[in-house]
Amino acid sequence: MIQIPKGTKDVLPKQSYLWQYVEKTARETAESFGFREIRTPMFEHTELFLRGVGDTTDVVSKEMYTFFDKGNRSITLKPEGTAGVARSFVENGLANDGLPAKMYYFSPAFRYERPQAGRLREHHQFGVELYGAAGAQADAEVITLVDAFYKKLGLKKVQLELNSIGCKDCRTAYNAALKEYFAPRLGEMCEDCNARFSKNPMRMIDCKNEKCKVHTAGAPRMLDYLCPDCRAHFEEVKRLLDGAGVKYEVNPSIVRGLDYYSRTVFEFVSGAAGAQGTVCGGGRYDTLLEQIGGKPVPAVGFGGGIERLLMVMEAEGAPIPELNRVTCYLAGMDGVSREKAFLLANELRSSGVSCETDLMDRSVKAQFKYADKIGARYVAVIGESELNEGAAEVKDMKNSTSERIKFADLVAYLKRG
Repeated sequence: MIQIPKGTKDVLPKQSYLWQYVEKTARETAESFGFREIRTPMFEHTELFLRGVGDTTDVVSKEMYTFFDKGNRSITLKPEGTAGVARSFVENGLANDGLPAKMYYFSPAFRYERPQAGRLREHHQFGVELYGAAGAQADAEVITLVDAFYKKLGLKKVQLELNSIGCKDCRTAYNAALKEYFAPRLGEMCEDCNARFSKNPMRMIDCKNEKCKVHTAGAPRMLDYLCPDCRAHFEEVKRLLDGAGVKYEVNPSIVRGLDYYSRTVFEFVSGAAGAQGTVCGGGRYDTLLEQIGGKPVPAVGFGGGIERLLMVMEAEGAPIPELNRVTCYLAGMDGVSREKAFLLANELRSSGVSCETDLMDRSVKAQFKYADKIGARYVAVIGESELNEGAAEVKDMKNSTSERIKFADLVAYLKRG
């Protein structure tokens, strides 16, 4: 038997309605903030991620699914959503449609890494991108959108952690301080940290290796090296969040794992599904469009995994709507009545009533069992006497009551609730 590839997962019909609920809530929240959906390809030219995400990141150096197509072009399944949206913004001249450009997306993401709970080799992200606004209010709006989304889902234990990693100018002094601090400790740190030391020492702060954490805990903090403009920007972000009633903690260790970030970075984290984990992360990336060949345009956004979010919702016991059930099952007692049931089913569906009818030539008893299994509220039985009378015997499966209803009156009867 052919089995599913490692690190992937089927979303079965009995589970997909949960995804639909999360996606519906995400759409409603994003659109209430004026964001509109964008859809980008599942794969892009590899150069986009080399230039945009950064060749020193784990995503690019270790985790990407990259291959050569039949035209000998290097193609990569997208590991995250932001770079593709940035490419589309530049290529399609979306700045001409007016700024700020506010977009949201749902997208699969592919990373070759050890599968973990809520973190698969193919996972799915919900994210937003806001282009054109350089001020702290844009940062606060994106963060407030995430906060509103999680509150609509009924989550109470997800915490916002906030930091600033400054701009290119103030990071120069910070990187120098990091190199001075880490230089005598490199012999006790992992291979990845040694590689990052010369290229991007700030990425060492994000190392998950336990022996490295001993050293990164005492490293200089970026907040102590912020230039006046970056410090003022960060203070305004915090002030706006305070005013909006969004609770947060400043966490100087957050640097995010992608090279395009600058100034504000944030994560929403939760320990509800086990170890403290990131539910979503984002921040500002004012230099990204330049890195991929566009004109300078400030930007801010976030991306969050849907699988991880569903785990947190389950762990917290967040309220989840029941699966929508079929309203009516039309049971035919013989060939003629089954044909009538088939025609009636189409009339009901055209009028907005969800229904099913027998496709398996089952007995009436077996049809009732199937109707019960799929959770149908009503079963409308049609036999010879019902055909002669032009009516169906409708059983309310919830109340165990029956009533003879004319075929012409079925829609009104079933829609009454």
